[in-house]
Amino acid sequence: MEAYAEYSHAIASLVIFTLVVLFLSPFSALAKQGKGLAPGATPDQDYADKAYRLNRAYLNGTETLPAFLTVTVAAILLGASPFWVNWLAAIALVARLVMLVVHIQGVGKPHSGIRSVLYVVAWACMFVLGILALVAAF
Repeated sequence: MEAYAEYSHAIASLVIFTLVVLFLSPFSALAKQGKGLAPGATPDQDYADKAYRLNRAYLNGTETLPAFLTVTVAAILLGASPFWVNWLAAIALVARLVMLVVHIQGVGKPHSGIRSVLYVVAWACMFVLGILALVAAF
């Protein structure tokens, strides 16, 4: 599909983030099972607990993935600038991946730390992707 070849970095970013979220799922489940929790249960809110951090990293991924997919696919389908779509999607991916590592490793503070900065970077990239899609639509 040559029509989408210009967006290969953005498409790869979507696939990579989706695979990472899928990869986290069984590890989150196993960590919760190791604590004796039922499927679907949430560990106690304790950032010192690796099972809690792993579960939050997985849930953060599942919460972000629909928005990331929506704005990126919309920007691609509407023909927004491939340069900006690729860059923004790649930056959002890197920020989200680093955020997941920071989350799982328990780096920084639970609030207003490096994780929050990375969240805002990824959020801003997705927001701009949405604006690019809207501009391309009209």
